Amino acid sequence: MDSIGNMHSSATSAESLAGFDMPVSFPPGFLWGAATASYQIEGATREDGRAPSIWDQFAATPGKTYKGDTGDVADDHYHRMQEDVALMAQLGLGAYRFSIAWPRILPQGTGSVNVKGLDFYDRLVDTLLAHKITPLATLYHWDLPLALQEKGGWLVRDTAHAFAAYAEVVAQRLGDRIDWWTTHNEPWCTAYLGYGTGLHAPGLRDMQMAVVAGHNVLVSHGLAMPRIRSHVRPGAHVGISLNFTPIYAADDRPETLACVRQVDALDNRWFMDAIYRGSYPQELFDFLHVSPPSIEDGDFDLITAPIDFLGINYYSRSLIRAGETTNGTAHAIEYISPVPGAIYTDMGWEVYPDGLRLLLRRLHDDYAPRAMLITENGAAFQDHWDGDGYIADPQRIHYLDTHIGAVGQALMEGVPVRGYFAWSLMDNYEWAEGYSKRFGIVYVDYPSQRRIVKESGHWYASFLASQKGGKPS
Repeated sequence: MDSIGNMHSSATSAESLAGFDMPVSFPPGFLWGAATASYQIEGATREDGRAPSIWDQFAATPGKTYKGDTGDVADDHYHRMQEDVALMAQLGLGAYRFSIAWPRILPQGTGSVNVKGLDFYDRLVDTLLAHKITPLATLYHWDLPLALQEKGGWLVRDTAHAFAAYAEVVAQRLGDRIDWWTTHNEPWCTAYLGYGTGLHAPGLRDMQMAVVAGHNVLVSHGLAMPRIRSHVRPGAHVGISLNFTPIYAADDRPETLACVRQVDALDNRWFMDAIYRGSYPQELFDFLHVSPPSIEDGDFDLITAPIDFLGINYYSRSLIRAGETTNGTAHAIEYISPVPGAIYTDMGWEVYPDGLRLLLRRLHDDYAPRAMLITENGAAFQDHWDGDGYIADPQRIHYLDTHIGAVGQALMEGVPVRGYFAWSLMDNYEWAEGYSKRFGIVYVDYPSQRRIVKESGHWYASFLASQKGGKPS
């Protein structure tokens, strides 16, 4: 999977794809939706049999999150689910991507099933279907049961087997109604941020641990696939969602291009090569100065089992160049920021919609996934509520408009994209950033839990209505 783009041939994000002069046509049956994650919205962390997750412990540890924010209440979605689904219907969403909290289903990670936890998702799915909204379930979005972490977490293979058993429990209950499944969301974050840099739960800082955790997550994905398929309807789709950050070269010096290959191996090829090629890029281990993980016979047979779709989470790109040499050999890597003329989100991420189009082309050309879904795409900005019912967020409208246009352009270039999910449905707990960043197309006033549709939400509703040939309700 080669890196793409360079500073000389790529337009800056302020110029890129502005307006999309050419008409974009999306096929019938294209999934239009929005996405959330369990720990970010549900709250009710101590109710109805749910046990702590690694994020409950991490967020409760002083200094780990912004202002010590936790997901204890979040958006209170656990109690407001009916209201939130009605809001989805009001916006005209055709699909909704949510994640299931493992510690609600199996509080100890294995063993006894918590029926009340399953009942909640059962009601959610039925409510979505009653509103003609297609459910897409993600089985793991980072909230590992704390009981499993205390036994080694993703550093031990037992957790992979526990995940497969958990996946089967959920599929057995919901597989008669859910036709779209992802095993994991962003295993890169699970492994690299959770075990390598310590920025996410469980907060460990060891790059050797990161590659071990990443391998065990992939093994768990492979183990879970047949167990999910045994309980879903014929024609159901099972896949995985990966995050991508395309790496661009700021110049054409050989040392810069070598740095691009290294960072690309870490940010993009680590999990793609494993799933589609049955190997890890050697540059990954060289770059991190670690040894490959222990790989048992048959592991890659599990990991490379065909998936029905690849979920793609895209937010931005990185522009880099080689700096001075360190230790007389390796070059330091310099990230170019700010890029001249670029627009940035509140996360400090460059707005670069053409990166999504080129990423889709690249994945199609290099790996040929059967189908792709944009399972996350969105932007955080400083949103201000006027206290009434209006929240202007023109920058988010521009972000969504140009990125949806990039998807449409990729479709016209032959890339098999089957859906788009905006991140996120509503403002929520943004992990280590706490409640300081707002990604939603719906504003949440956390003290009152009031939901207010932002200008971007109204724009998205109108866009979806135009795709259906109708009007937003």
